[in-house]
Amino acid sequence: MQKAIFLDRDGVINNPREKYYIFKKEDFFFNPSVFKRLREYSQNGYLIIIISNQGGISNKFFLKSDTENLHKHIIDEFKKENIGITEIYYCPHHSDNEKCICRKPDSLLIEKAIARFDIDKSKSILIGDSERDILSGEKAGIKSLLIKKNSDLPSLSDLL
Repeated sequence: MQKAIFLDRDGVINNPREKYYIFKKEDFFFNPSVFKRLREYSQNGYLIIIISNQGGISNKFFLKSDTENLHKHIIDEFKKENIGITEIYYCPHHSDNEKCICRKPDSLLIEKAIARFDIDKSKSILIGDSERDILSGEKAGIKSLLIKKNSDLPSLSDLL
């Protein structure tokens, strides 16, 4: 079994800078320490998995293809830093428009990753900047850490 670090996207990986919906690469700004910390997690055997709500798709603020293009950009930027992102899962739904079980605080996206990558929940951690992030991790049965929005990611020794 493998261990994983699950990360929320907006507010944890990047700083939305007062924008609610981020779907263009020119609006995507990596938070301090992201490259350093994800490299550290990866070098210590953790899969890196991003879990994100992208309700702007359902609200028709942007397209699914916009989200996928941005995610390709994110993966490419991490590759330049020799960091592999195992997968990015996102929920395109919004609770104002439809019901789903993939939108955080539900845990379907985390559970999919756990099954797909044979992840040991007892050795995995979710890092998020909102209560709904933490609830989704707890529902999936993994340790969850709430951090301040746009703050430095904790070192691995602080997580364990």
